[in-house]
Amino acid sequence: MAHHKSAQKRIRQTEGRTEVNRARRSRIRTFVKKVELAIASGNGEAASAALKAAQPELDRGVSKGVVHKNTVARKLSRLSARVKALNAPS
Repeated sequence: MAHHKSAQKRIRQTEGRTEVNRARRSRIRTFVKKVELAIASGNGEAASAALKAAQPELDRGVSKGVVHKNTVARKLSRLSARVKALNAPS
């Protein structure tokens, strides 16, 4: 247990931030999962819409420091390539 007032305050702040970050990370995963499900179902329009909705959420995670920018760039690149392949004329 912390003995200094400043350390106790830091613990309280960290708990609050952890909750916010956990919620944001969960939200990001949910949006990505929606894109994955749309791709799995083979619905190109739904996959495109889900990707459009997921992109700002992922970018927000980067700006808030929850996920690394390269991680998001990689995920978006891979998802968009799969959506593009799904929408490509056969």
